[in-house]
Amino acid sequence: MDFLTLFLIYLGLVLTAFALLCACSGRKGRVLSSSASGAGQVLSLVIPAWLQRVTQRALHRLFHTRSCLFVVLHVALQAAVFGEYTWEVFVYCWELQFPLPLLLLPYVLLAGSAGGFLLCSRTNPGIITKSNHASLVKMYAYDGVLFQKGVTCPTCNMEKPARSKHCSLCSACVHRFDHHCVWVNNCVGALTTRYFLLYLCALTGAAAAVAAVTAAFLTRVVLLSGVMHGSYIDEQGQERAVDILFLIQHLFLTFPRIVFMLGFVTLLTLVLGAYCCFSLYLAFINQTSNEWYKSRRYGCSHHRALQPHDRQAGYKNIYSKGVWMNLKEIFKPPTVLERQKKT
Repeated sequence: MDFLTLFLIYLGLVLTAFALLCACSGRKGRVLSSSASGAGQVLSLVIPAWLQRVTQRALHRLFHTRSCLFVVLHVALQAAVFGEYTWEVFVYCWELQFPLPLLLLPYVLLAGSAGGFLLCSRTNPGIITKSNHASLVKMYAYDGVLFQKGVTCPTCNMEKPARSKHCSLCSACVHRFDHHCVWVNNCVGALTTRYFLLYLCALTGAAAAVAAVTAAFLTRVVLLSGVMHGSYIDEQGQERAVDILFLIQHLFLTFPRIVFMLGFVTLLTLVLGAYCCFSLYLAFINQTSNEWYKSRRYGCSHHRALQPHDRQAGYKNIYSKGVWMNLKEIFKPPTVLERQKKT
C-alpha cells in the first residue's frame, strides 16, 4: 500500500501541475480539452491571483516568442533517457545475450531524429520575400474559402500567396505554412515539412524501440526469477500469491530508474505515435495542420445544423493530387526556379 499511495500522490501532483497550466494559459487554447479547462477553472478559485498573472506572463513569453528553452529541454530529455538506457538497460541486456542489432536500433533511430532535428531547425522554412513573392503567388491557386486572392499581410505589406501564413514568432510570412514548432524553434513550412516528418517518425521510433527493449528486459528478468510463481506475506500476516501490483512494486524497488524511464517513454510513444499518424495523414492528403484547423472551423461555423460528417461540405481540398504526388511535393518541394521553368 505504501507504494500505491506514493504513486497516487505523484500522479495527483502531475495532474495538478497540468491543470495549473491550463488555468493560467487562458481559455482560448485550441488543444485544451473541456475536462482540462474545467479542472483549470476549479483550481483558479484557490490559486492566488498574483500567481496566475505571473504564470500567464511566463507562458506568454514562452509560447509567443522565439526561445531555445524547449530545444534545451528536448536535448536534456533525450540525454536522460539514452543515458539511462546505455548505463543500465544496454548493459543488462548485453549480459542476458540480447541480439546486438536490437540493442543498437534505438541509437540508429536517435541519429535519424537528430539529423531531422538539425535540418528542420536550421533550414529556411520558406520565408516569403520581395524577391520570390511574384513566383510564390503563382505556385498555388486560391481556393476562395481558406485563401482569398488580394489579401495583404499587414506586417509584411505583401499580398499573401495561397497556403501561406504570417508567423508572429518568426516575424515573416511562410510559404505552405503548417505550424511553428517550439521544439525545433522554427516554422514547419514548404522547405522544412520533409525534415519535420523525418524527425517526428524517427523520434517516435526511437521512443518505441527504447520502450520495447526495456519491457523485454524486465519481462526476461521476471521469467528468469520465477517471482510470479512465488508468494508474499501481506500486512495482516496472510500469505498471498504474487499479483500484478506486487510485481510492479517489486520491479520499481529493484530497478526504480528503469521502471520510471519505461513509463515515460511508453507515454511518449503513445503521444508521439498519435501525432505522427496525424501528420502522415495530412501529408497523404496534401493538407497542412493550419489548413486542417481552418477547414474544421469554417465547416463548424457555416454548417452547424449539419451532421458531423457533413460539416465540411462547403470546403474542398483542391491541393491533393493523389498520395504519391502529394508526398513527392513534400519531399521534393517545387522551387522558384523549377516553377519558372515550367511556366
